[in-house]
Amino acid sequence: MDEHKLQSIPLFASFSAPQLRDLSQDADEVDVPEGKALLREGAFAYEFMVIESGHAEVTRDGEHVADLGPGDFLGEIAALERGRRNATVTARSPMTLAVISAQNLRRLADSIPELDRTLRATAAERHPLSHAG
Repeated sequence: MDEHKLQSIPLFASFSAPQLRDLSQDADEVDVPEGKALLREGAFAYEFMVIESGHAEVTRDGEHVADLGPGDFLGEIAALERGRRNATVTARSPMTLAVISAQNLRRLADSIPELDRTLRATAAERHPLSHAG
């Protein structure tokens, strides 16, 4: 994925040129149609996603939890912890996503401390018990 596009995403905006270069090598830009399930509650985690454009709905146990839009990211909890998804996320419009595999996300988080801190802080806010296991 293009480094300049990554830098326009708030999560990555403050990263250095070498960090953006590393990220760009591991990020793929993916278009998804409205109605596609991006993550399924209970499934194992294989990727982390950042929304470039479009909107998604988050549900847990069938109940609406949140709405997500450009700049929001999803899948960090299970991807970092090698766990299962704690919510379902469904595209509510056509979307463009930056997608990084869970394995590459863990490697990037190890080499970019700011990324690791941001993702873990967000994971703790979204699901306080996620860090316990």
